[in-house]
Amino acid sequence: MHTSTKKWLFTKYSSVLLIPLMIWFIMNLTSIYDKDYVDIVNFFISQPTRIFFSVFIVVAYFFSALTISEIFEDYIRDEKIKNVANKLLNIFAIIIPLLTIIGIYNLS
Repeated sequence: MHTSTKKWLFTKYSSVLLIPLMIWFIMNLTSIYDKDYVDIVNFFISQPTRIFFSVFIVVAYFFSALTISEIFEDYIRDEKIKNVANKLLNIFAIIIPLLTIIGIYNLS
């Protein structure tokens, strides 16, 4: 299978997976919107929320990295700059969700 076909499939699969996670996140965001800090921390401390939010963050950053990578492929002509941009994008797509998940798990 060609690399661009794999990227296209991963983009489609991650977008399908992102739909129910986004619905879950929006529904819960509206329920904790007017709450105080302690209630929000208690919400993120619960185990199902930690798991769903962690999966949501990983899938969202994976999807965004794939789509931004396609933009780099289309609009950056210089191969060196394109490779550096893609590598930095992938590094940030790993580090930011990891730090977010570590922060969520260290709340308690």
